[in-house]
Amino acid sequence: MTTDINALGLACPQPLLKTKQAVDQLHPPRLTVRVDNEAAVENVSRFLKTRGYEPTASGQGDDFTITAIEISDHGQGTEKSMKAESAAALPGDDTAEIHQKILVFIANDRMGSGDDDLGRKLMISFIKTLGEMGDDLWRLVFVNNGVKLTITGSPVLETLQEYDRQGVSILVCGTCLSHFDLLKEKQVGDTTNMLDIVTSLQLAQKVIHP
Repeated sequence: MTTDINALGLACPQPLLKTKQAVDQLHPPRLTVRVDNEAAVENVSRFLKTRGYEPTASGQGDDFTITAIEISDHGQGTEKSMKAESAAALPGDDTAEIHQKILVFIANDRMGSGDDDLGRKLMISFIKTLGEMGDDLWRLVFVNNGVKLTITGSPVLETLQEYDRQGVSILVCGTCLSHFDLLKEKQVGDTTNMLDIVTSLQLAQKVIHP
């Protein structure tokens, strides 16, 4: 039996929330989810993989269908919270005790106001210096104009890719990428949604907003 979810026309993170509700309550062996943008395809597909499903997507333009088949009992009978999915180290484990969990929330491609050229130089310098935090640097979240720092041609792309290789989690707002028509230009990090962003802010022990 297939569970069908129609999330057409719903803004982020509603497609993911409807999918999560169906998985948590019904535990369907097979489900289909209809969404109207590629960012939602990525977000829902990524979530389904964490719950033991194998998703495939088809469609184009503003009508996509994600078909998912359960391949394990991951999450069956117990609640796998979004907090656990988002956390690199949950509070209370050894890693969390040794290192802080610092989240850097970047909402622009420049720092401050007054002179845009100066602001861009400051942001470049800031991101390149974040590595000095060492293992305390847990997650970078890019929203609004900040997502432009994660795309092809970004002056800090190589730096961000190196942070990614070192294990720093990088989340990039899918709605923001779609708004700027940059979804296919993203070169680093996971396309994400507002639920993951809010959960990350809740989990972080310190949030820096340059």
